[in-house]
Amino acid sequence: MAGAGAVELDVAGRKVRLSHPDKTYYPERGFTKMDVAQYYLAVAEGVLRGLRDRPTTMQRFPDGVEGEFFYQKRAPKGMPDWLPTARIAFPSGRFADEMCPTEPAAVLWAANLGCLTFHPWPVRRGDTEHPDELRIDLDPQPGTDFADAVKVAFVLRELLAEHGLRGWPKTSGGRGLHVYVPIQPRWTFTEVRRAAITVARALERRMPDLVTSAWWKEERGEKVFVDYNQMARDRTIASAYSLRARPRATVSTPLHWDELSDAAPEDFDLRTVPPRFAELGDLHADMAEHAFGLESVLELADRQAADEGLGDLPYPPDHPKMPGEPSRVQPSRARKR
Repeated sequence: MAGAGAVELDVAGRKVRLSHPDKTYYPERGFTKMDVAQYYLAVAEGVLRGLRDRPTTMQRFPDGVEGEFFYQKRAPKGMPDWLPTARIAFPSGRFADEMCPTEPAAVLWAANLGCLTFHPWPVRRGDTEHPDELRIDLDPQPGTDFADAVKVAFVLRELLAEHGLRGWPKTSGGRGLHVYVPIQPRWTFTEVRRAAITVARALERRMPDLVTSAWWKEERGEKVFVDYNQMARDRTIASAYSLRARPRATVSTPLHWDELSDAAPEDFDLRTVPPRFAELGDLHADMAEHAFGLESVLELADRQAADEGLGDLPYPPDHPKMPGEPSRVQPSRARKR
């Protein structure tokens, strides 16, 4: 029995308990926990494609988007035995076992815990040291917007093609864009992050008035930041079809390239994405058919280093100091010393 104040959902033949289905999660639009569950049922194939076999952090909102939230990295106690885990290493050297969804019921089980947004690692549980996705995060800074990110994305598409790569775009669910490139799992986090830095610098060179790779916010200006540190270990991006904690219940939504120019982030939400998914399916489904090499991009990185002296860029503050990394002191503070 599901118990008082609970229902049981049939998810691909597995029963999943949903407690307090009438609890409001998105007050502005009145969306409830059941609405969230029904949403994830409708897009289960798509969201699972982005999560399958990946160590996944849950961003949980037990009291809805207007309440407190937390990121749950370690698999919670009482997790069903049919939901596998993988051991991942944090930059600190410590380890944790994270859930690795392998079936739609895992998504609904997490949603019952108040997980609205899924943050999968760019690795699979069979090999947690070698990313199989290069994720490029186009993050508009104050003074820029989604339309600016779209302009950058089209130049990024050309740049990737020059290196034999193909990208799959999606909205972030906010003001930005994500472009994913499936890669062969041959390179370390350090090497894939270096590829992201190289792409950021190449974009910056082509669009100096609109793109920045500057880590420090005070140096970015009104530009689109290419967040290369999203490829650092233990940095993750909201998965495709993840709900976001925004009043309108927007969704990080895969798009066709030819949709970008006319798209707006608020067009894709809990209500609009399911019928879109029913009509178009998962626009990122064919990513699984590809696995590109990074040799050309890493060769460009070597040329940038040899010809221009361009080396590493700062890591996030929770990472240990890395060999060859420049100072992590904020430039304005360094000048005062």
